[in-house]
Amino acid sequence: MFLLVPSEQQIRALFQREILFVGVSRTRRRQAREQNGKRAEHLEGLSSDDEETSTDLTSYCLERDRIVRESKKVFEDVLEDFHSLDSIKSRFEVWRHLYFTCYRDAYIGLCLPKLFNPLVRLQLITWSPLQEKCANFEYMLWFESLLFYGCEEQSGMKKGDVDINLLPAIVERVILPKLAVLAEQVWDPLSCSQTTRLVSFVTRLLRGYPTVLNGDNRNTQEFLKTIVLRTRRTLDDDVFLPLYPKNVLENKNSGPYLFFQRQFWSCVKLLGNILQWSGVLSGSTVRELALDSTLNRYILSALQNAEAGEDSVLKSQRVVECFPAQWFVGLKGQQTLPQLEPFCRYLTHLASALLRGSLGGSDIDKRNAKEQIKEVVKLLARLNALDHLITVATEHGIKDITPLLDSK
Repeated sequence: MFLLVPSEQQIRALFQREILFVGVSRTRRRQAREQNGKRAEHLEGLSSDDEETSTDLTSYCLERDRIVRESKKVFEDVLEDFHSLDSIKSRFEVWRHLYFTCYRDAYIGLCLPKLFNPLVRLQLITWSPLQEKCANFEYMLWFESLLFYGCEEQSGMKKGDVDINLLPAIVERVILPKLAVLAEQVWDPLSCSQTTRLVSFVTRLLRGYPTVLNGDNRNTQEFLKTIVLRTRRTLDDDVFLPLYPKNVLENKNSGPYLFFQRQFWSCVKLLGNILQWSGVLSGSTVRELALDSTLNRYILSALQNAEAGEDSVLKSQRVVECFPAQWFVGLKGQQTLPQLEPFCRYLTHLASALLRGSLGGSDIDKRNAKEQIKEVVKLLARLNALDHLITVATEHGIKDITPLLDSK
């Protein structure tokens, strides 16, 4: 009777519609920027989420309400004493209190997480940390009910007690599998808001529940594997950066140019989202996804294909801002990370292209080019690419690089 839970099809249908609740319409955001005079400051492609239609929202709400109504019928044919978590819990607490040896020898402490699983899942059916106003599961009724399970009034639970890991076990066996489904079916790696919320929740979960942090935990490994696979799927299926001839991109108001810009900034946004997983995923995995699969595969190709200028420096600055500062702390020698070598070579080439572009121009153009080259030097300093920095400074007559190094 405890296995009468909503079908996986119903749960997945709800999960797949959760994404429609995140973010606001792109059109409404653009209109708000125009009214506030901030349209020029906005980089198209960095918006968190895509536009959703009112029809999608209506369909989502109707389906959500239907599933919530059906979920209330799950235990309607079960005796009252057995469909309430509190009622079931109280029976086991009586057993534990009166016949503890028998209770312990029956391994009830190992059985309780599986027993409470469907009841907890039912309360979590509409819960999603991807939503803006997601309830803290530690304040939900099931958590508060089980928080003091087995604790008698005279004394608290002692170390080694068979039930001391009840809540961590439920978090491991209920919360983590649900997160894995959300990550696979609902989470959009291109969404800043969803990624920030998911990373924040997972970080808090890892800090608060040591058993979840255990690298041998199967559910933890499955969840982290899902994060990596979902990100790779986005890189393969959802990222597209067209490489137009440079003369096509000369018209800043043309369709190809605007599309190229939007796709480029979407890639930068994805790069930043991937790097939010630093400290959760392994460093090698994060660098492979962020640098090998995003920066060197897409972003760098787009930068090399575009005309060198102030826009290229701006884009390079935004890319470097995504990188965690701790990557470059303690690097020995004058070289940066191996995966960043192609990007550093591009920055070196950019400095030369900026100088060539200013030749024959006015004094203002030459002065602006000089300032842009100094910005490139600062970027190389932040990346600890001192070998490239010295090359650029030497070629372009930048004698005092100390202030540029201090500003990294």
